[in-house]
Amino acid sequence: QVMLVESGGGLAQPGGSLRLACAASGFTFSSYDMDWYRQAPGKLRELVARITSAGITNYQDSVKGRFTISRDNAKDTVYLQIESLKPDDTAVYYCHAQRGPFRYYWGQGTQVTVSS
Repeated sequence: QVMLVESGGGLAQPGGSLRLACAASGFTFSSYDMDWYRQAPGKLRELVARITSAGITNYQDSVKGRFTISRDNAKDTVYLQIESLKPDDTAVYYCHAQRGPFRYYWGQGTQVTVSS
């Protein structure tokens, strides 16, 4: 059974940091590109960061310099380090795994709320 389980979300203050984690199981993690998406209230889900199976990273322009995606293939886990949190970062953050155009999986999401 494929599972992607996110953790690490919560309430944080502006300027703070969070580290999200997504633990994968049920598929060959190292062969998949891994993404973090987020969906803010009333907005479409958007891709914020990607790390390919080869370790190449890409970021949405609005988060470059503040978000860092990484993966640990030995632990089947992908991380998202978020620095200098802003209220606009408030969203549900989703983990996504993809291999080719037709094989992909989603996690259930973890809420990040940035507020003083």
